[in-house]
Amino acid sequence: IGVACGLLVCVGIAQAKKTVTWGMWGSPAEIKTHQRVADAFMVSHPDIEVIIWGQPWGDYFTKLKTLWAAGDKEGIPDVLFLSPVVTYAGQGVLEPLDPFIKASGYDTSDYWPSLLQFGILKGTIYGLPRDIGLEVLYYNKDIFDEAGVAYPTNFWTWDDLKAATKKLSKITTSGRVQRYALGAEGGKYQLFVGQNRGSILDDMVNPTACTLTKPAAVEAIKFFSGLMDAKLAIRPSALSQSGGDAGVFQSGQAAMIIQNASRISTFNAANMNYDVAAVPIPADGQRAGAAGGAAWTMSKYSDDKETAWTFLSWLQSTNGGQAIYTASGEILPALRSTAVSDAFLGINAPPANRVAFILEGNNTKIGRTGYFPNWGTLNGKIINPNLSRIWSGADPVEPVLKQLCNDVDAFLQSKGLGF
Repeated sequence: IGVACGLLVCVGIAQAKKTVTWGMWGSPAEIKTHQRVADAFMVSHPDIEVIIWGQPWGDYFTKLKTLWAAGDKEGIPDVLFLSPVVTYAGQGVLEPLDPFIKASGYDTSDYWPSLLQFGILKGTIYGLPRDIGLEVLYYNKDIFDEAGVAYPTNFWTWDDLKAATKKLSKITTSGRVQRYALGAEGGKYQLFVGQNRGSILDDMVNPTACTLTKPAAVEAIKFFSGLMDAKLAIRPSALSQSGGDAGVFQSGQAAMIIQNASRISTFNAANMNYDVAAVPIPADGQRAGAAGGAAWTMSKYSDDKETAWTFLSWLQSTNGGQAIYTASGEILPALRSTAVSDAFLGINAPPANRVAFILEGNNTKIGRTGYFPNWGTLNGKIINPNLSRIWSGADPVEPVLKQLCNDVDAFLQSKGLGF
């Protein structure tokens, strides 16, 4: 009887164990880091099991939208990595975090200035950014050495960048490109526009009009597209077909890329000889790193929100997930105290110039993407398709931007947001 009761107790304990499903996208290297985070949490919380729902970037949002559309509450992860948060908060699929923050005494004061805005809709917090997704300039030191080009500094200008691209690109006499100087996703236009003191909309929280036809924005887009037209930067369509920026950088097809810290583990695993620098800006421009990044959120459909919050808040603690992600070298952490400590700056692995991240972080701004629910639709159906005509080289800049802004203004008015 004693043995039987013991077994019953054991069965009871097993049945009492709580479960949190955890959804995120990521490369194989990134998923391994997520698993280390989950394992560390389960060691300190043996009564909670974390089940990872990891997907490639290209599948993650599609699968989530399918689950939401089907009303598959059991299939939707309890804790989700999302961006932009306001889009999904506006769709009513996320749980407000303010009650949990207040009840647990969670401290939000250590976040970088304006960073929490990324997870807020109409004054309510729906997500806690894991990191600042700001970019730096990655460069292949071997290619620079081969071309006899001095390494970038944290104070390069657009002129310095353009001069370097002319020496780093390899173009045959027949016009075939053997190596591009720069590999940058089309969405990086937002960075160039911000650096040139331009903007996409007149207000990225409560927009009324498109501003991409303003001189500062036009000049920035011409600078970016001009590098493509001169075969100094790879066109975004070709970039995606060549394994993305990480693929062309690792293969030596591009000497430089502009990207956030997520690529560090991949390049280090490949033993690449590289470093980073702050992204070059116009001589009279400004740093325009994004005060935002993907955030941990809680599903509205989670059937154990208290347990989900226990895990989510641990992810965003200095001694929890933040420490592990920072040690991996994949992120510039959302918590300032972690970012400026040896936990980030003292990592004994490339890149050596980690101060570049701090320089960009100290100058982050809101405004690279919209902080309103319709931004995803506006960006995906109007802005990006129009801009792709410029990136492909099919159409000149000014006419496209004029049509783009007409379409954007009409969209905003249809949503009651324009004049």
